Amino acid sequence: MIYLILFLEFFKIGLFCFGGAFGMIPLIEETVLKYDWLTESEFYDFIGVCESTPGPIAVNMATYVGSLQGGILGSIVATLGVVLPSFIIILLIASLFKNLTENRIFKGFMTGVQPVIIGLILSTGIILLAKTLGYSETFKFNIDYSVLIILTLLVGIYFFSKKIIRKKISAVCLILISAGLGIAVCSFEEFAIM
Repeated sequence: MIYLILFLEFFKIGLFCFGGAFGMIPLIEETVLKYDWLTESEFYDFIGVCESTPGPIAVNMATYVGSLQGGILGSIVATLGVVLPSFIIILLIASLFKNLTENRIFKGFMTGVQPVIIGLILSTGIILLAKTLGYSETFKFNIDYSVLIILTLLVGIYFFSKKIIRKKISAVCLILISAGLGIAVCSFEEFAIM
């Protein structure tokens, strides 16, 4: 039974995943919390892991949750569920693409979906920022100063490189810099405690 639930729930996520990874996060969160597959804290921690590993968030999340709930077969079923809708839709679009872009209904559909995509991406970004900085639940905010320091340094490095050096730092470099800063700040905190 768990395999059917995993497949159907991740198929539904894959079917309505307009807006890419950040548009999918609210759908994935709703599903994993509804079934108690992950706690909210585990979910947001795993998003950080997904962002620092290769592959799309939805595929990584489906594989991980499927593995937790049903072992290797569960991970395969959940991953197939999330990938299959995109595969089918792309095949249909590829076969109908020339006629599709001129279709009035398709244009109307895309016009209607765009505001939702923007809203989902913005809400995900705001929630991730709040969770990263220490928001735990309504009216509870425990500021994690190490995260605040790292975020401030990263923003400073990014704008310094873009405005002063006039060269944009790649996302890979920013990830490596943030990992280095995280190690340095946590090491400094441990040293300061001693």
